[in-house]
Amino acid sequence: MKAKLKTTEKKLTKKEIEAAKKERLSAADKVRKLESSEIEKKILDLKQELFNLRFQAAVGKLENTAQLNKVKKEIARMYTILTERTKANG
Repeated sequence: MKAKLKTTEKKLTKKEIEAAKKERLSAADKVRKLESSEIEKKILDLKQELFNLRFQAAVGKLENTAQLNKVKKEIARMYTILTERTKANG
């Protein structure tokens, strides 16, 4: 006989919901908090990771092919933020 689990539901107040929304940052917001030099270092690391992933894909050892696109998008996101900063600075 399966035991039924009781779920205790807690109603969140508006303030708690707003605080939770503020805590959730998009990937771009997380990158925007970094310094430009840190972003450039991360780009180099991601490019190395992308190279390794492509190599694994060519050899046939890559299991999670979606990881290739994730890394590419992360690199593009970082380049976009760097471009935003250079345009903003004039």
